[in-house]
Amino acid sequence: MGDVAIRVEGLVKRFGDLTALAGVDFEVPTGTVFGLLGPNGAGKTTAVRVLTTALRPDGGRAEVEGIDVATHPKEVRARIGLAGQFAAVDESLTGRENLILVGRLTHQPKKQQSVRAGELLERFGLEDAGDRLVRTYSGGMRRRLDLAAALVHRPRVLFLDEPTTGLDPRSRVDLWQMIGELVSEGTTLLLTTQYLEEADQLADYICLVDHGRVVAEGTATELKAQLSGVTLHFEFATRTAARRARAKLAAVGTVGPEDGEASVEVGVADSGPALLEAVRILDEASLKPVSVAAREPSLDDVFLSLTGQPLDSDEAPDSADAIRGAAR
Repeated sequence: MGDVAIRVEGLVKRFGDLTALAGVDFEVPTGTVFGLLGPNGAGKTTAVRVLTTALRPDGGRAEVEGIDVATHPKEVRARIGLAGQFAAVDESLTGRENLILVGRLTHQPKKQQSVRAGELLERFGLEDAGDRLVRTYSGGMRRRLDLAAALVHRPRVLFLDEPTTGLDPRSRVDLWQMIGELVSEGTTLLLTTQYLEEADQLADYICLVDHGRVVAEGTATELKAQLSGVTLHFEFATRTAARRARAKLAAVGTVGPEDGEASVEVGVADSGPALLEAVRILDEASLKPVSVAAREPSLDDVFLSLTGQPLDSDEAPDSADAIRGAAR
C-alpha cells in the first residue's frame, strides 16, 4: 500500500455520556483519497477534529505523516489543510484578501502571500471575482475559495469534511474535478461524506462507520461485492396495488420493507429468470406495474445490511451537535 499518511489506532473520544469514537482503526496510504462514510452521528466529523488537532482523543493513537496529533499538534497543523462542512471565509473581505490573510496566519513569506493568492484564484476559477467581497459569492464560489484557503501553505495532507454539502450538482462535479487534480499531484486526501456517488467517484478506499465504530472497509467494488444478487424495483399506480403485489412477489425473492410509497423492491439472486417469474405472477394477479427496474447493490445497501439503517439516516445525533452540547 506504500507509505502511510494517516494512521489511526483504537481512537476513542467521548463527550460526557456520549462515545463519539469507540476504538476506530484505519490507515490512509500517501497520495490516495480515503472516504470516511456514514450517517449523521457516526463519528466522521469527530475523527476529523481529532486528526486536525481541534480535539484531544480520550484513548488510542492518531498520527499524520508519522507525527502524533496529541503530543505534537503544532507540527501536524503545519502539514495539513482543512475545509469543513461550511465555508470558513470572511464575507467582509475580498477573495484575494481572504487568501492573503491565510498566508499571514500560516507564516508564509510576505513576498509570496499575494503571489500565492493569485495562483489559487486562477486555479479555482475565481480570478475575475478575486477583488469582489465574498458576500457577493455564490455557494459554489465560497466552497471553492474555502478549498483554496486550505491549500495556501501547500499541505501534503488535506481533510475535507463533507465539502459539497448544500452545493448544486454542477458545483459538486466541479469540486470533484478539482479534488482529482490535487490528488494527481500527490496530495493525500481524507474525505467525509454522506453522498454515495461522491464516495464512488472520488475514494480509492472507503471506511464505513456507524456509532463511532468501523463496520466495514475496502474499495467501493469490494464493499458492494459483499452483497450478491440484484434488486428488482416495481412502481405501481396506487399503494393498494403495491400492497397486493408485495404479497405475491414474496414467492420470487426477498421483499424489502414497506416504505409507504406505491413501490415494491425484491432482492433476487439472478435478475433474468426472477424478472420473468415476477412478471408472470403479476400478470396472473392482474397487477400491472407502471415501471420496472433492476439495480446492482449500492453502498447504501451494504450499510443497510450491516447496520439496519440507510446511510442518510438521521437516527443518531450529529457529532457537531454533541460537541456543541458538551461545550455548554
